Amino acid sequence: MSIKRYSTEGIIISRKNFSEADRILKVYTKHFGKLTLIAKGIRKPKSRKRGSLEVFGQIRFSASMGKNLDIMLEVEIIDSFDLIRKDLKKVALAYYFLEVVDKLTQDNEKNVALYEFLQSALGSLKETTSLKNDKKRFVVGILTILGFWPANKKLEKPDEFLESVTERRLSSPRVGKKLLA
Repeated sequence: MSIKRYSTEGIIISRKNFSEADRILKVYTKHFGKLTLIAKGIRKPKSRKRGSLEVFGQIRFSASMGKNLDIMLEVEIIDSFDLIRKDLKKVALAYYFLEVVDKLTQDNEKNVALYEFLQSALGSLKETTSLKNDKKRFVVGILTILGFWPANKKLEKPDEFLESVTERRLSSPRVGKKLLA
């Protein structure tokens, strides 16, 4: 029996606790699209991977294919986006970005342009002072990259159009609207 292993980089979209010491992660990766992985033993106090797996952190990791979920083996932090974590409004917008990516993408659909766009959007949050413009630019950009909106065409109400595409109200934008108002 051969175990297939792979390595790539990604941005952690979400995480949830599983069993006593494990955590299930959704990661948008550069080479494989959105993946759901399990990090075994990550919640143990002595785990070396523990601080590496925070939401909207950019990581380089290796994993092996499992029966149901792939198993994360090694992790290295590329960027933890600490400057974003120091500002509540920026944190809210970063969570919004990740929720939008999660709702608009399917598992295992590779899209390098989307990965680079998400990485760039999170990177620009570090220095920005205009969160409303960043939010609008992100929504229009992701809709364009995923083919929901034509490039170079003005989108008057991006939030409304995004909700029509996802067919539901996103929870993060309400927080984002309150914070950005």
